[in-house]
Amino acid sequence: MIRKSIDASAPIHQLLEHRYSGVSFDPARNVHKNDLRALAEAGRWAPSCFGDEPWCFIMCSKQDNPAAWELAFSCLMDGNKPWCQHAPVLVISCTDTLYKHNGNPNHFGSFDTGAASMSICLQATALGMMTHQMGGFSADKARELFVIPERFKPLAMMAIGYQLAEASLIEPFKTRELAPRKRKPLGEHFFDGAWGEGL
Repeated sequence: MIRKSIDASAPIHQLLEHRYSGVSFDPARNVHKNDLRALAEAGRWAPSCFGDEPWCFIMCSKQDNPAAWELAFSCLMDGNKPWCQHAPVLVISCTDTLYKHNGNPNHFGSFDTGAASMSICLQATALGMMTHQMGGFSADKARELFVIPERFKPLAMMAIGYQLAEASLIEPFKTRELAPRKRKPLGEHFFDGAWGEGL
């Protein structure tokens, strides 16, 4: 994977530093079933309110279940399809809108499912893969095609796979793939004891 430097204001773990939302997936490299299970296992051990584990992930491997992959691909918005066509795995993340232990609304389900998604991203990074999470998909179509129960809300889609070698990158994705990673200064979003007081 192409290692892109980041301008961090403090040292962070290399998994966080190397996590990258690329768009140039290698069409010749599949994700092995055991690695897919490892990604799921990482998500499984994410924290959740009341230990409720509100997440459900529909993991669609182009190699192992091409029909499911095609259904997931059809849910993507047109802008995501050109580069997602080479992603060996597409994932639909869903959250339970109700707590399992009492049936009350779970207002933290999306937060917890996001934590599980990040766990998957970091495990993928550890395995030399990249992930790209997307809001550009039709939740209604995903619900219909995958028969997602009404109480579960489709939140996002994720593309997972291996990054194409730098020598094989082509436009219009090459420039984006090689551009420096950027974030706003730390103090704009992280506050020291009071709103607006930059850390």
